[in-house]
This record gives sequence, structure tokens and C-alpha cells, in this order.
Amino acid sequence: MSRILRIVLAVTSAAVLGICAATAQQATDNSNSSASSGATAQKESAGRTMADTRFMKAAAEGGLAEVALGQLAVEKASSSDVKKFGQRMVDDHSKANDHLKQLASQKKVDLPQDLSAKDKATKSSLEKLTGEQFDQAYMKGMVKDHKKDVSEFRRESTSAQDPDVKKFAAETLPTLEDHLKQAESIASPMSAAASAR
Repeated sequence: MSRILRIVLAVTSAAVLGICAATAQQATDNSNSSASSGATAQKESAGRTMADTRFMKAAAEGGLAEVALGQLAVEKASSSDVKKFGQRMVDDHSKANDHLKQLASQKKVDLPQDLSAKDKATKSSLEKLTGEQFDQAYMKGMVKDHKKDVSEFRRESTSAQDPDVKKFAAETLPTLEDHLKQAESIASPMSAAASAR
């Protein structure tokens, strides 16, 4: 009887060890599977990374804001230079937005269709201003936004994995650099005049 008991215990122990080993192997397999699916998530489609997708979405969001704020400048600005700059923002960013929409459609990337909460707040703040106050606040925002845009587009024009995204960034960059230069040339005298008071 004790011999049978020892055999049953040995078989049971072997079975328990086998189950533990199988469970450990399954956990390892799941871990490796998660790691490889994480790597797959980093690379969304052939040649496009999550960074490229984030860039496209951020560019679309920024473009929507530039158009909306440009329209506001055309309506509210007291300076003809600010009005002209606002109209240029509407024209240039509408064109870039259309190009980006086509690219996103090809790449199956959903772009934002409305202003972000931050951009809505900026627009709301500007809507409450008039005259020179509006002009100064709008142009100060345009300088800040375009410095950021130029930096992001410059980086993407060299580091994007997707060649089409890289091309879009490289082709749009000179226009953004020109916007920045123009915004600084309009904003600078305004800042000087405001601090002289």
C-alpha cells in the first residue's frame, strides 16, 4: 500500500511540476507576444511610425487653428499688415491642410476636424480683444506658434520614417519659415511701441 501511495504521489508531483512548467512557458510566450505586438504598434504600417502619425495629427490641428485665427484677424485686426498676415494664414494653411488631408487619406490616418480645447480658448480670448490689443496678442501668438511649427516640421523633414510624410514636412517648411519671419517683422514694432508707452 505504501508503495502504491509513493507511486501515486510521484505521478501527482510530476503532473504538478509539468503544469507549473507549462504555465511558466505560456507566461513567457504571452510576454514575448506582447512585446512583439508592442513593436508592431510602434510601426503602424509599412514605413510609418506612431511618431509620423502623431506629427500628421498635430500638423492638422495646428493648421485648423491657423485658419480659424487668421479669419479672426481678417475680421478684427486694426492694422492692415495684421489683416494681410491673417489672410495669408487662411490661404497658406488651407492649402497645406488640403494636402495633408489627401496624404492622411492615403495613409488611413484620421485627422482632427475641429479646434482643440486649447485653440478654442485662444480664439475665445482673442475675440474679446479689439484694436491694437488684438493685433499685439494675435501677432505674439503667431510668432510663438510658428517657432514651434518650424521646429517640428524641420525635425520631421529629416527624421520621418514615411517618405511621403517626410516630403510633406520638407515642402511645407519653407512656407512656415517665411510665416515666422513675417510674423516677427510685424510683431517687433508693435512690441517696441507697446513698451515705449
